[in-house]
Amino acid sequence: MKDARIPGVLIVLAASVAMIGCGKKEEPKAAAPAPAPAAAPAPAPKPEMVVKIGHVAPLTGPIAHLGKDNENGARLAVDDANAKKLEIDGKVVKFELLGEDDQADPKTGTVVAQKLVDAKVAGVVGHLNSGTTIPASAIYNQAGLPQISPSATNPKYTQQGFNTTFRVMANDIQQGSVVGSYAVKDMGAKKVAIIDDRTAYGQGLADEVEKAAKAAGANIVAREFTTDKATDFKAILTKIKAKNPDVIFLGGMDAIGGPMLKQIKELGIKAKFTTGDGGCSPELIKLAGAASEGVICTQAGLPVDKLPNGQKFVEDFTKKYGQIQIYSPYSYDAVMVLVDAMKRANSADPVKYLPEVGKTSYDGVTGKVEFDEKGDIKNGAITVFEIKDGKLVTLKSEGGTVAAAAAPAAAPAAAPEAKK
Repeated sequence: MKDARIPGVLIVLAASVAMIGCGKKEEPKAAAPAPAPAAAPAPAPKPEMVVKIGHVAPLTGPIAHLGKDNENGARLAVDDANAKKLEIDGKVVKFELLGEDDQADPKTGTVVAQKLVDAKVAGVVGHLNSGTTIPASAIYNQAGLPQISPSATNPKYTQQGFNTTFRVMANDIQQGSVVGSYAVKDMGAKKVAIIDDRTAYGQGLADEVEKAAKAAGANIVAREFTTDKATDFKAILTKIKAKNPDVIFLGGMDAIGGPMLKQIKELGIKAKFTTGDGGCSPELIKLAGAASEGVICTQAGLPVDKLPNGQKFVEDFTKKYGQIQIYSPYSYDAVMVLVDAMKRANSADPVKYLPEVGKTSYDGVTGKVEFDEKGDIKNGAITVFEIKDGKLVTLKSEGGTVAAAAAPAAAPAAAPEAKK
């Protein structure tokens, strides 16, 4: 007899199997995320190159204020050049300034010149004084190093036949001609007394002033000399007083001009006083005080505040270093001329870029910088100043390629120039 329950059992079993099969259904695994693309490798930094530029000026002694002024102008130029991240020969250049103190002494000047040669500088800005610049130039020439002076104005510097010597301001032949002529034609001098400090600068400029004054019709009634370290001038001033000159000219720096002016006043000498760029500075006014009033002086260049790029330089320099003395704008341009020549040559090797220095046509702080075949600046300007109310006031300018530049803005008092 068949068991009637079997079909039911089978149905139950089949249902159970079906339930088991439907109970836990596996979900499909999610696809793994695609790997992020690899970051592009950072470009390799460009190689760097350090280029050393030498600077020499007296940083100690009575005209250290002028030497430091020059050095600060060069340092500002180096900072500005580095801010541009210039590339030469595929490398980013970092310029370094190596500053040396020649103490305004010719022997020390040659020692530090050799020191810079040994340090492998690419070029030199300096020296300040003609008396140190000229002997040092032979050392730089032998090493094939470009040398640009921002302040040495004795003509002999560029008359030696060296292809390494340049200057960014007018020389003493140009300046002496203006001073001598101005003394006679504008100051009314018929009798002129001349004093110089026996340095290459002071004596050289005095010689040119004497020539120009004579040519203009004046009589040179006295020619005296002192030293660049002297402080007592009463003996020579007493001799000059007896000659009763209309004008006294000093070929020397502000360090002796200031005390000399005081002694001229003490001795009751009525002659007008004039001097060259070495004495045409705020320091002369500081040293002489009221005795500087009415002094006529010249600078081998144009007033910085009258130059297209001068205003920014004055602002940047005074913010960083204080008052401009004389030659810092020219020192700034001297550095920039070297840098510009390196860029054009695509090399900081003096052998390769030296030829480019002579081809320079650079719009600098001090105006257009171009050199003649000797290395002198073309169209060098001379400016005549008068000291009024303790300030240097521009009277006239001669020469220069930017003398008629755009309408002058009110600018800080022009910085004087200093000399060797």
